[in-house]
Amino acid sequence: MTEPRIPTIDLRPWLDGGTEARAALARTVDQALQTAGFLLVTGHGVDPGLRGAVRAAARRFFVLPVEAKQAYEAKVGGRGWLGPRAEANAYAEGTETPPDLKESLTFATHEPFEDPVVNAEWYAPNVWPAETPELQGLCEEYLARMADLEKVLLSLLGYALGLDPDFFSRHMDHPTYGFNINWYPGTDVLGEPEPGQFRIGPHTDFGTVTILDRQAGKGGLQVYTDPVAGGVGWEDAPYDPAAFTVNIGDLMARWTGDRWRSGRHRVLPPPADAPGEELMSLVYFGECTPGTLVESVPAPVGRVAYPPVDSHVYLRAKLDSITVR
Repeated sequence: MTEPRIPTIDLRPWLDGGTEARAALARTVDQALQTAGFLLVTGHGVDPGLRGAVRAAARRFFVLPVEAKQAYEAKVGGRGWLGPRAEANAYAEGTETPPDLKESLTFATHEPFEDPVVNAEWYAPNVWPAETPELQGLCEEYLARMADLEKVLLSLLGYALGLDPDFFSRHMDHPTYGFNINWYPGTDVLGEPEPGQFRIGPHTDFGTVTILDRQAGKGGLQVYTDPVAGGVGWEDAPYDPAAFTVNIGDLMARWTGDRWRSGRHRVLPPPADAPGEELMSLVYFGECTPGTLVESVPAPVGRVAYPPVDSHVYLRAKLDSITVR
């Protein structure tokens, strides 16, 4: 039997196992990230009850009248509420689609940074809806768990490349991150999809690693694997309710000289045979400390030598590119 393009890995051998178990896990990770750029991750220790509580609190906000939500309206990359059709993620890869069919609550790093210019751009205070006061505590607890999980994943990724375990994590002494709670309601809320319109259009993420807690649905996540490299094009992403879906972003792909693929994906529109389908995703976008110079590791690890890039100059350009004006 062939290995799945998107395997499920259990983190417990990495955390508690011996040398052989850790090496075997690292080989699986390396192979999967070369083909699809995606993994399912179990053994992470994050309480499913916490994930459910965040969703329930967020839904209480999303079903509020539009006028109430508009008090928290933000721009792409900001903190607050993004209404329907505020983003078109496919723009980032140069694909023209109608704007995305979703609403989002967006939060991010807020601890002050020493540079006031950087602080103003990347560390603004979060905006928490007064109508759902329980959301703040739940999200802060969830984000603390995501930060811990991100550090574990980054150490595994460094090891999988044969590099120092802190090769990536040493650039995370004061990292930024983005956190989106994406609500995908049915057509009764957002109307019928236009031709070529998605809940989220085809794109790759912009940062280092993305940690996604998703729900299964007919209008759910699809992943693209290149047929030229043995893939099948677009296919439904595998789903395990106990697992996080983890994918590589553009900065990590550049760092590895395209040894690992930035995982291309999309979220389908509400299906015609289930137009009322409602889904919600919790999406943690890992980044790094502002000013980090991302340089491709050389061959034989890296495949392509990208010119060095400032991490947050790159991120800002990408965020600007998906904004619907």
